[in-house]
Formats: sequence, C-alpha cells, structure tokens
Amino acid sequence: MPQSDPSSPPWLRQWHAPPATTVPGRRAPRFAFYGRVSTEDQQDPEASRLWQRGRAEALIAARGGEIVAEYFDVGESRALPWKRRPRASALLAHLADRDREFDALVIGEPQRAFYGNQFGDTFPLFVHYNVPLWVPEVGGAIDGDNEAHDLIMSVFGGMSKGERNRIKVRVHAAMSSQTLMEGRFLGGRPPYGYRLRDLGPHPNPGKAAEGRRLHGLEPDPDTAPVVVRIFNEFLCGYGIYAIAEGLTRDSIPSPSAHDPRRNPHRDTRAWAKSAVRAILDNPRYTGRQVWNRQKKHESLLDITDVSLGYTTKMRWNTQDKWIVSKGIVHTPLIEDEMFARVQDIFRGKARTGPAHGVQRTRRPYLLRGALICGVCERKMQGHWSHEQAYYRCRFPNEYGLANRVQHPRNLYVREAWVTRPLDDWLAKVFLPHRIDKTVDLMTATAPDAGRLDVTECAQARAEIAQCDAKLATHRSALEAGADPGLITRWVAETQAVRAQAETKLRPPRSGTDTGISREQVADLIRAAGDLTQVIHQAAPADKAEIYQKLGLRIRYVPAQQKVLVEAHLNQHIPDTRGAPVGVRGGT
Repeated sequence: MPQSDPSSPPWLRQWHAPPATTVPGRRAPRFAFYGRVSTEDQQDPEASRLWQRGRAEALIAARGGEIVAEYFDVGESRALPWKRRPRASALLAHLADRDREFDALVIGEPQRAFYGNQFGDTFPLFVHYNVPLWVPEVGGAIDGDNEAHDLIMSVFGGMSKGERNRIKVRVHAAMSSQTLMEGRFLGGRPPYGYRLRDLGPHPNPGKAAEGRRLHGLEPDPDTAPVVVRIFNEFLCGYGIYAIAEGLTRDSIPSPSAHDPRRNPHRDTRAWAKSAVRAILDNPRYTGRQVWNRQKKHESLLDITDVSLGYTTKMRWNTQDKWIVSKGIVHTPLIEDEMFARVQDIFRGKARTGPAHGVQRTRRPYLLRGALICGVCERKMQGHWSHEQAYYRCRFPNEYGLANRVQHPRNLYVREAWVTRPLDDWLAKVFLPHRIDKTVDLMTATAPDAGRLDVTECAQARAEIAQCDAKLATHRSALEAGADPGLITRWVAETQAVRAQAETKLRPPRSGTDTGISREQVADLIRAAGDLTQVIHQAAPADKAEIYQKLGLRIRYVPAQQKVLVEAHLNQHIPDTRGAPVGVRGGT
C-alpha cells in the first residue's frame, strides 16, 4: 500500500489511500464537470477548459469515473454568484432533476469556481440533492461534516477574492502611472473632435509580437472646428440649448450621427444638450490625457438576497480623483485658459442650486415612466407645479431640433386628468357582470402542473439535436485551425440554447406548484368588495405600484387631447385592448 506524504495534514492524508476495486456489475460513477474562464481576450478559453478538465479527469480516473456532462462558463467574472452564471445556473437547475445524467460533480480548480463565501451559499444545495462535490485540492469528495474541508474551501474562496482585488489594484496603479507620466492613450473611443493615429508597435514585447499597435489622438479635420465653435459660442454668452439648436440648424452631424457606432441607441437626428455639455466638460481638448473620470461601482443586486451578489455600474468620479498627464501629449483644440473660464461658469451656476448634500423631495408621480408623447414617442418627464403633478415633453429644446420636426414647444398634461378616468376603467374590469371574464384572463396563463405539451416537447428535442450537431461542427472547425475565440463564442451560444431547450422537457413538480385555482381567484375578487372605491382611495404609493404591475402604457395624443391607455393583463390574449380616455385643457 503506498504511503502518503508525512508532511501533509491528516485530513489530506486520508485521500492518498489506493482506490477501491471496482465491484463487477456496478455502474461506474458518472460526473458532471464545471469550470470557468473569465475573459476571452486575456486567456484562451479552450486551453483553460482543457487543463481544468484534465485535472478533473485525473482525479476521478482512479475511482473509475467518467465525465458525462460539462458546464463551462466563458467570459463570466468569478465575483458573479452561481445563480447569475449561465452554465452554473443550468447546473444548479439540473441538480433538482431526478433524471439527471450525472451522480456527482467535479471541478478543475476551486479558485475559479468559488469566490468569497460562494462555497457556503452553494454547497448546501449539493448536500440537499445528494450530489457529491469533488475537488482536486481535497483529493476526492468534500465531506460536509468535516470542518477541515469546510475551512480549506473557505480559504480558496478568500484567495480567489484576494487575487481579484490584487489584480484590480495593480491594473489601476499601472494605468495611473502610464497616464500621469507618459500620457498614453489607454484605449476606448476617441473623444469627438479627435481621431486615432498609429504611434508604432506596442511597447509591451508580448503584445507587439501579437501585432498590437500603440495609438494616440490627433485632431479630426471634420469635427475639430465644431469643438472650437462650441467653446467660443459658450464664452460669448450662448446657452447650451442655443448652441445645440444652432448646430442642428446648420446641418452639422451630432457625435452619434458622425460615428453611429459610438452610441447606436441614441437619436442621431439632432444635437442634444447633453452632448454639448459633455464636450464643454472634457479636459482632453487642452491636449492632456485624462483617465479615471469614471469608476466601476459595485452595489447589491437585491438587498433582500445578498447571495445574488453585486451589479456593476459606471459612476463619475470627482475631479480630485482624475489622473491628468503632466504634459501636453496631443494637439490641443483649446487653450487652458479658455477651458478654465468655461468651468468657472459652470461652477458659478452650480452655486445657485441647492446646497451640497441637500436632496429635493421625491414627488409621488403615479404615472412615472408610463406616459408617452404621441408626437415624438418619447417618455414624458414629470413636472411639479402648484402642488400638482404634470407631465411634459420638451423635445425641441432637449434635442435642438429647431423647426425640423412639427412638435409644439411644450406639451403638458396634468396627472389628475388621466388618473380619475383610468381608475374608473380599471374598476369596470372587476364589475360583478365582468368578473367571470376577468378571472378567465387572469387564469389563462396558469401552468398546468405535471403536464407537458407534446408539440413543445418535439420542438425542444429537435432544438437539442440541432445544437448537438452544431457543437460537433464547432469542434471540427476548432481542430481544423479556426479562431479559438470565435469558436468559443459559438459554443457558448449553442450551449445556452441547448440548456434552454432542456428545461422545456422537465415537467413541473407538483410539490413546488404555487398557482391558485380559478375559484380561488374569483373568491379573492369578490371578497375585495367594491373595487372602484378601493382603487380610488388607495394611497399614492400603492396606486403607483398597481399601475406598474399592470404594465400600463399611456400614449398622449395632443391633437385630439386624448390619451390611449393599454393594460396587458395577458399578453398572450390577442383581443386585449386599451381604452381611450379624454383629457381637459390645452397643450
């Protein structure tokens, strides 16, 4: 019998015993493999998958096991919990399937699979469904009752979190130094008024060997004069709205129209005041490189369920955190003095607003985000006047369209003109003689527990077969020398479609059915009594939530002084219609 390393701890030494002899006639253990690679540009996903799977296969080979299912996340951060990783989420869903094709799970490297306290949030599911979790660093399956196993997995989670934090610190320090000392262009889109120019091979030998080039900024002959014009007009007393309308009137393409790839979701018909303001605030027009104007801020996705992890949003940094190059590194479009005068004007206007840290009262707009202008199809903005809630559309001023669009200068509609007839219409839906039809609408989409549609099953099986054929084609293309990054993206997309098709073949479990019967819905409605009075007397916050849950879409048509209200109680019912409601007052 081979002996274990005397220097290894006792909890690890026990796994060095020789494998047990396979009992004749007993099925070999079937394993699912899970792995993860973070980014496609820094790591080769296929190479990472192969070495992680190789470690997993070496671990289970001594026990006669084989991998029958694979779950590999590509391009997903380790900070994301398992529920928010596509393949890991599919794996967790398959744990509850009694007909799953695997008996245990093996991972190639715990630091790639678990981050922080993710092991403690995930392992109880494996224990509940009696699915052993095998880890190479432990030498076999994790024992849930062994404190040493729990401790070592917690250590790996902490190491994973520490490694990610160290990478963030090193990258931030390196980019800060490159901006401050060298004034290097660190990538991204060039600001409006500039274009990229080639500065030769990349200074990093490894990246230079891959053909990467170093880039800098140079004035764009088409847009640089526009930037100078904006600064000059602002210092001459023109407001941001006037500058935007003047540029539109002179048929000068806006930044999104000049380069549609910059912001494909933006309106390209005219200049927006936000675009003018962004140009006036950008210090790179003085010839200096600036970095760290924005930062990634992580906040809890759901404060009631911290296990869902964090979501990342970009936020603006204060000016004292900007990293500005010491010298001029590209051709300036404006002088430092001109830029400073513009910023002084902005700071002077800011002093007239509310004091720092004082927040305005949040007004209870009941139709927030639901009222649409019938002329420009944009959401109308809330406006509080004379203790009344209004909604307005200022499309010409906002986007500087001048007279190119037939749109009134201002559109106003009072909230009270809409909510009263809207409440009456909603109450009519629950009148006694309409309760049966309403109940039918509410229960039409209730799932039939325990039953599967034959047509959907056939379509799902066909999708799975197509996905399997595509995966085989992708593997052949990879072996033939195709681009691994491109093939990996195709494989990830195909696997996601296959996982979605597999979920259609799993029948709903009666023990988890939370639906209520048609009779229960009718009893609840009748028990509520006079719903007209309930809706009319509801508190503003409750009424706003009712509107939101109904998915209201309200379109204001100023020419007819009417609004069209749509509430899709059941999006699968084709005859669900809205109700026209008249409003008072002029535009």
